[in-house]
Amino acid sequence: MSFGLKTQSKAPDISSEALAHALIANPVSVTKEALIALHAPAASLALKSVKIRSQQGGHYLSPFKGRGMEFDEVRPYQPGDDVRTIDWRVTARSGKPHTKRFREERERSVLFWVDYRAPMFFATRGVFKSVLAAHAAALLAWSAVRHGDRLGGLVFSETKHEAMRPQRGKKGVLHFIQALVNHHAEGPIPAGPYQKVQSEEAALQALIRLRRVARPGSLVFLMSDFRSLGPQGEAHLAQLSRHCDVLLLFISDPLEHNLPPAGQYRLSQGAKSLTLDTRDPAVRHRYHQKFQNRQNDLQALSQRYGIYFLPCGTSDALLPTLQRGLGQRSKRRRR
Repeated sequence: MSFGLKTQSKAPDISSEALAHALIANPVSVTKEALIALHAPAASLALKSVKIRSQQGGHYLSPFKGRGMEFDEVRPYQPGDDVRTIDWRVTARSGKPHTKRFREERERSVLFWVDYRAPMFFATRGVFKSVLAAHAAALLAWSAVRHGDRLGGLVFSETKHEAMRPQRGKKGVLHFIQALVNHHAEGPIPAGPYQKVQSEEAALQALIRLRRVARPGSLVFLMSDFRSLGPQGEAHLAQLSRHCDVLLLFISDPLEHNLPPAGQYRLSQGAKSLTLDTRDPAVRHRYHQKFQNRQNDLQALSQRYGIYFLPCGTSDALLPTLQRGLGQRSKRRRR
């Protein structure tokens, strides 16, 4: 449920003044101006490697899984070269073995899967999870364009989705930003008896659509709290990770980790309200354990399929979190 806890929010401590203003000024909404303003701080995010990992390298190498390969040149065969790359025509013509060399395609598709289902319109501190997802996507989108990547994405909720096939340049980012803004403005759907079923089906269909546009070697970012992912959704995620680089940005609010101190709290959503009683230690323990189990399951899934898992809280500093996360990811890939 998208309830707001009636406590004083603590604003996240963010190093970039522009990013801090964008988040603090609009904790529950997404605006085009705020997402465009992230162009400058996005320059500090690196989506490519500075280290060459193999002889089959072009000018644009990444620490991520290989993209498609394109022909570069023919050169004399050297010990250790793959015999399958021998160019038999040149070898026959010259009388000496020659091999083909390939390099990675210079363009890569960077895709975003942004969750706007009802539970994402929630926060007790910082910003709504949906707002954090939108800002993270915009930051990474601007970084992708700086590196010459093609940008695409899918923004979805229980009732609709907006898909964008990969595009080049600033136009692609602005198109994506407009989709983030327009979809968020519609807000969450009212709670209903079948919301969980709708939520799981929406995530599943969004993953299916994402797989249709994700070419081998694409870099895929998924921004969500990953509620109601379901076994089928996990299977599609595993399939996606076989040929693409996948990063899960797991977004959560502090209240989801632990209940507030022992007491009674009133929560509201419009005209609806309820009282939360946290005085029973057993209830508090079960609540925390339920969240911990969900996070552990996501981490285990990520580890099993070589997916990078990056947790981020609604009150965390987003830009430093992404900087640290991408830096650690690059180091891990280069080992």
